[in-house]
Amino acid sequence: MLATERTAQMARDWIDSWNSNDLDAILSHYTEDVEFTSPFAVKLMGDSSGTIKGKEKLREYFGRGLKAYPGLRFEPLQVLTGVNSLTIYYRSVKWMLAAEVMFPGDDGRIERVFAHYARAT
Repeated sequence: MLATERTAQMARDWIDSWNSNDLDAILSHYTEDVEFTSPFAVKLMGDSSGTIKGKEKLREYFGRGLKAYPGLRFEPLQVLTGVNSLTIYYRSVKWMLAAEVMFPGDDGRIERVFAHYARAT
């Protein structure tokens, strides 16, 4: 099981990277063979599967996201710890609620992600 302190630090670092709008800092959290699934991938990449495979494709996707949403800021709400995963629950683009379920490898970098969004009510 992942330690709660470890997941809290991972989440803080991840949020800080996004809030810096530094693409290299953001990508440092992911493995080379990462798989990232998100409804925004359908919109920004035109891929109906919604899945980005590999860090170079993820660079392209995140780069498009940073251009589409300049000044992007995430507000952390909660970090949930699983056996081999963590979920970061936060406010995202256009104040939407977001939850990303992340599966880190042994080195702490993220291997797999499932992103979920909902309009704030």
